[in-house]
Amino acid sequence: MNPENTKKYQSRLWIFYGLLIVFMSILYGGLFYRQLVESESHTNREKIQNQRRILTPGPRGNLLDREGRVLVANRSKFSAVVFLSDDLVQSAFHNHYRSLVRDYRERKETIESYSQLRIHSRAMVLQSYLSEVNRLIGRQLEVDANDISRHLYVNPLLPYPLVENLAASEFAVLLESIPVESPVQVYVSNMRHYPYENAAGHALGYVGQSPLEVENEMPGNDLKTFATKGTYGRNGVEKQFDQVLQGKTGAEIWVVDPSGYQVEPVKQTYPEKGRDITLSIDIDLQLAGESGYDLYQDKGALVAIDINRMEILAMLSKPDYDLNATSPFISNRVFAEISDHKAWENKAIRGLYPPGSPFKLITAIAGLKAGKIDASTIFECDGFHQVGGRRFPCMGRHGDIDLRTAIEKSCNEYFYRVGLATGVNNLSREAIYMRLNAPTYVDLPNETGSMLTPTRDWKKARTGEPWYPGDTANMSIGQGALTVTPLQMALLVASIAKNQVYSHPTILKQTTAQLVRRPPPKPLGLPEKVHQAIIEGMDRVVSSTGTARAAMVKGVSVAGKTGTAQINKAEGNLELAWFIGFAPVEDPKIAIAAIVEGQELNQSFGGGRHAAPIARYVLEAYFKKHPNYLDTSKETTTASASLP
Repeated sequence: MNPENTKKYQSRLWIFYGLLIVFMSILYGGLFYRQLVESESHTNREKIQNQRRILTPGPRGNLLDREGRVLVANRSKFSAVVFLSDDLVQSAFHNHYRSLVRDYRERKETIESYSQLRIHSRAMVLQSYLSEVNRLIGRQLEVDANDISRHLYVNPLLPYPLVENLAASEFAVLLESIPVESPVQVYVSNMRHYPYENAAGHALGYVGQSPLEVENEMPGNDLKTFATKGTYGRNGVEKQFDQVLQGKTGAEIWVVDPSGYQVEPVKQTYPEKGRDITLSIDIDLQLAGESGYDLYQDKGALVAIDINRMEILAMLSKPDYDLNATSPFISNRVFAEISDHKAWENKAIRGLYPPGSPFKLITAIAGLKAGKIDASTIFECDGFHQVGGRRFPCMGRHGDIDLRTAIEKSCNEYFYRVGLATGVNNLSREAIYMRLNAPTYVDLPNETGSMLTPTRDWKKARTGEPWYPGDTANMSIGQGALTVTPLQMALLVASIAKNQVYSHPTILKQTTAQLVRRPPPKPLGLPEKVHQAIIEGMDRVVSSTGTARAAMVKGVSVAGKTGTAQINKAEGNLELAWFIGFAPVEDPKIAIAAIVEGQELNQSFGGGRHAAPIARYVLEAYFKKHPNYLDTSKETTTASASLP
């Protein structure tokens, strides 16, 4: 070969080698970039495609009474379920589907929708499992093909429930009878349980089901996630302290096959239980109050308060319902029953009632502060009081009567005279000072803010009419436009007991530090001797000659005030029976307010006959637990429980 040609040939080879080196560099550079630089990105993509996350709610915290007894807890909920990712189930789905397709072809029938045929096939397989469960527990349940499809679309990694909320006997039968290798398994989860059923139901509240909230710090936030339903508080303490009671959600990360079914676990974070809360409720007092209303099948509300700690010892509203009927969810039947009985509302904090005769204590305080009367002022009661052209009646003819006796006998005419002498401005001002016009700000949800203390300006703005003396007469005995809640009345009598104005009661048991931080009460502002005159009158009310003798408790001096209020309807009056009181008189510890609603129009209804006996049940339960407060030298005897 010519040397010159050889040289040209070699130069061409060097060009080829150079291009080859360039191409190889690009190739290896690309491989280097893909393998080392983008490897993490590919790993993440593979993980997202091949892994799924399952979230499990943490159990809610318990609610305890002031002595540590469980009022609300969690109990196991047993269900018969099928894990759709199980190999046996998948094989059964596949074989049954193929069998159906073969049958159609053998019959030479047209298959209009293979997807519908697959849905039908799954339903038939699961129905065969359910039929065996039905045979064992004596039910006649059927699967819903559409429900199965929804479950596979939304939560394919979660077990499909064949039978939810098994009874204990059913659970035992299935546990003993279902083989270990069976596709059907008994699945255990949590549901809310209320050991005392309806007791304190409105105060405790109930829960509903909701999607779980995903916390940012949980692993697998980039993965497709499936979750069982969590719970949230819908009323009462369950709602007010939902964030405290909520448990911490657990997470499982699984490798899944191309169909999305579980293959093997990758990571697991266990759920954690929420915090327990100790309430101020004393279940013994609560049950005592419940039994009083249940005995007479009454409707109404009751609140008992520890005066020194401003803690609610009992709170009930009637009619009520069994909280267990709301767990794990409220069925349409249960919702309709509760609605028909008008049992949803917590009347203790939402019921608005005219205060009736207990308001006479406000009238007395306003008259004393305004200097219109003193503790020894006497008026004559001849059975009515004339105001303009209208007679305002009294329930008796008491003759000459002083403040103490007027409270004891609940003399309307005495307080008509005091109210008219004192004037609406002073009456309204005192009621507002005693916080009858505003919420108590108890730590419970949905307390009404619609309570009303009428004033001259309010009436003018509302009706366009001036305030008349007859309005003052009505207001002085707790009638007219006045409306209050039972919780307000319990605070009122606690305030009168201590000559201080209290607010912000709590349903939580307070620590020493919390008690120290409580805002101090306002002074009621009555001189000691004047204040004592009111207490003496209330002491006489709960005596053998008073209107509330049915509230007497052996060994304890109880002070109280009864009342009857009217709700005017077009077809007649509906009467309400009140009792408010405190004990012991010498050193007040407990305050109580009870109201009973009359159920028949124009029916005679009285606080002494209907509300006082129920209050007595609670007071007896309290002093049975606190015998050191009893004065055994007293000859006070308990009134007969047979009082109507």
